[in-house]
This record gives sequence, structure tokens and C-alpha cells, in this order.
Amino acid sequence: MPAQTGRTVVITGANSGLGYEATEAFAGHGADVVLACRSIDRGRTAAEEIRDTLADAPDWASAPDAGSLTVMELDLADLDSVASFAEQFEEHFDDLHVLCNNAGVMAIPHGETEDGFERQFGINHLGHFALTGYLLDDLRETEGESRVVTQSSGAHEMGEVDFDDLQREQSYSPWEAYGQSKLANLLFAYELDRRLDAADADVTSLGCHPGYADTNLQRRGPEAAGSTLRLWGMKAANAVLGQSATKGALPMLYAATGPGISGGEYVGPGGLLNMRGAPELQESNAASRDEETADRLWTVSAELTGVEYDLPDA
Repeated sequence: MPAQTGRTVVITGANSGLGYEATEAFAGHGADVVLACRSIDRGRTAAEEIRDTLADAPDWASAPDAGSLTVMELDLADLDSVASFAEQFEEHFDDLHVLCNNAGVMAIPHGETEDGFERQFGINHLGHFALTGYLLDDLRETEGESRVVTQSSGAHEMGEVDFDDLQREQSYSPWEAYGQSKLANLLFAYELDRRLDAADADVTSLGCHPGYADTNLQRRGPEAAGSTLRLWGMKAANAVLGQSATKGALPMLYAATGPGISGGEYVGPGGLLNMRGAPELQESNAASRDEETADRLWTVSAELTGVEYDLPDA
């Protein structure tokens, strides 16, 4: 990972799991990292833990090019919170080199966001669509290349964007809704890159996935559903199949900082069944590359969030 001194990075869901590990890596390489967290208290706790860890690194804390950590509130389930975060960010920072759309929920019981969206679609996709739109000018006005990295999942392969029932009001399956949201992440990442290319902007957009990483993400669905059996099953699967969150964060870090990225790539672990191992460029499924679906999803997302991008059609 190259030095990140002087670069500003926003990471959603930075207080735990993959976001936490990515935050530590960026700060350890000199970046000024904004921890965009739903809970300020958990964000501050995470920042203090990372500072303590990095303080043990040789001369990090006293180095003139040491990175900084700033905690800011962001609730992706509330579009007012997304807008407020963007306003606060612009008040305190002049540049934005990397935006990591990382936060998400997985296979949770049916529920709605503050704006009435199905929670997985609303948090995983619409919240990040709005956030990226609000921060687009910051990305474009930053000197040099900027990147938008959107975290997807191998579960995108089981996803289908149902435009007749986007909010899953007619029928709800936790895993089908999750697959839809993860497919939407990639459709958005690729469509954003095409539109940035059309605008000749020095910003690239790409997707990534962590493989099977042992984080709290797998536990939240069973906990929310009150299923002890599913919870123990997830814990057992994490122990047997999962790689560490540190390794699971590598595809996102490579997508954000690696050389030779031109935009529109998909980065994931290259080991067993793409569940673990070092990051590499991979192929997402054909549905994620469907430009007609991506264009339609873009239009619908803009209508639902009220966020318009100053970008030409791809």
C-alpha cells in the first residue's frame, strides 16, 4: 500500500469490521481518515483504539506526516443525516481523495428506513447513492485522481433488481433483498464510472468484495430475528470458513490505492472460491454489467433520494 500522506479518506461503517481495519491501514499510511459512523460513541471508541494501536508503531504518533482520525455521524438509513454529514464534511475538509462506500447490513428481518425504504436496499444502496452524489463536487475538485470504492458481495450473483417491487412490499426474503442490494451496489459503481468518463472527470469508480470475512455483519441478521440457532450457525461458519477482517479489508484497500486502476473494475480475494486470499481483479456477473438496468436504477435512485448528479448520461 503506497503512502497516503496528505490524502483525505471517508469510510462508512468505520467503527467495526472491514471499515475499522481499512481505517487503521489508511491512518497508518498517513491519511486523514473520516470515520463515518451511525453511532458517534462507537466511532470515538474505535478511533481511540486505532490511535492506541498505531502509537505502538515506530514513531507514528510523533511523525510529521502521521495520519489523523475524525469521527462524524452518518446514518445511511436517514437521508437527512446523509445530507447533514456532507455539509459538515465540506465545512472541515477541502479535498476528498477516496470515498469507501463500505457500511451495510445483511439478511436482516424486514424493516424500513426513516424515508420508508426497505432497509437493506435503503442502507446498502440508496444511502450510498445519496452520499456519493452529495460529495461528488469534493471528489471532482480534488487535485489528482480520486476514487469511489463501493463494497459489494459475492451475493450479488443471486440478486435481481425487481423494479416492480424494489421495497419488497409484496414479498420479503432477507437473502433475496440482500442480493438485490449488493447487485445494486455494482450496477451503481459501474454506471458512476461510465458517467464520470463521459464527463472527463479525474475520478474513478469501482467495486470490490471481501470474500468471506469474519465480522459482526453475519451475526446481525440472526440477532435481529432472535434466532439462536442461526446465530450459532453463523459463528461456526465464520470460524471454519471466514478469513480475518484484516484480510477481508484488503480488496477495498487495493481498489482504493492500488496501481493500474482505470475504473469499472471489480476486486476480490483470489484464493479458495474467491472467499479468501490476496486481492485480484475479478469478473462480476453479467447482470451487474447490464447497462440498461444500471441506467434505469440510476434514474429510480435519483427520484427516490432526490439527489441529482451533475453528470452526463453514460
